[in-house]
Amino acid sequence: MSTSTGPVTADDLDLAVQHALAALERAPEGTDWDRPAGSLTWTCWETVEHLADDLFAYAAQLGPRKPPLTGEVPFVWEARREGGPANAIHADRTAGPSGLLQVLEAAGAFLVALVRVTGPQVRAYHGYGISDAEGFAAMGVVETLVHTHDLAEGLGLDWAPPAGVCARTVARLFPDAPAGQDPWRTLLWCTGRADLPGRQRPARWRWDGRPAAERTD
Repeated sequence: MSTSTGPVTADDLDLAVQHALAALERAPEGTDWDRPAGSLTWTCWETVEHLADDLFAYAAQLGPRKPPLTGEVPFVWEARREGGPANAIHADRTAGPSGLLQVLEAAGAFLVALVRVTGPQVRAYHGYGISDAEGFAAMGVVETLVHTHDLAEGLGLDWAPPAGVCARTVARLFPDAPAGQDPWRTLLWCTGRADLPGRQRPARWRWDGRPAAERTD
C-alpha cells in the first residue's frame, strides 16, 4: 500500500491484524507465553488477551443502534491477577497459543465488520474523544501494531508493519506528530516506545480520536 495519507479503512485494520497474526504464529512451539511482553509488566499471553479485548471493546462501542456518547458499553472488565490487564475477553488456557491467536483473530474480525457497516455520520464514545468508525479503525490499528511490537520483543521475533497503514493511522490519531520521519518509527514514538532524531520519546501520550473537522482545540 502507498504511504500517502488518507482515511484509515476496515481493510487497513484487517491488514494490521493479519500481519500481527502472521508474526505471532512464527513463535516456535514450546515458547513461554508467560514471559513479559517487551517493556510491559504484562505477560505475552495477557498482552494478546488485552489486544483482543481492545478490538472487541471498540466493536462493542459501534454495535448498538444508538451508540453511547457518554461512556462505554457496560461489560464487566476485570483483571485475573493484581497488575494484570482488566479484560472482558479471556482465552481458554487449555487451547494453547493457537487458541489464543484464534481469539485475537475473532475479535479483530468483529471490529473490521462493524467498521465496514457503520455509516460515517455515526459517533460513539471513547475516553480519548468521541469518534467515528474510521477513528475506531485507527485505534484498532494502533493497538494491534504497538502491542505486536511489544509481543515481538518479548517473544524474540523480527517484525515491522506496512508503512502505509502506519502513515494513515498517525495522520488520523496523532495530527501533531513530527513530519518527514519513518511512519512506523513515528507511530512507536507517538506511543512512547521509541526515540526520533532529536526527540526523546514522550513520557506520557494519548491520541485524539475526534474527526479532524470536530476538533476545537
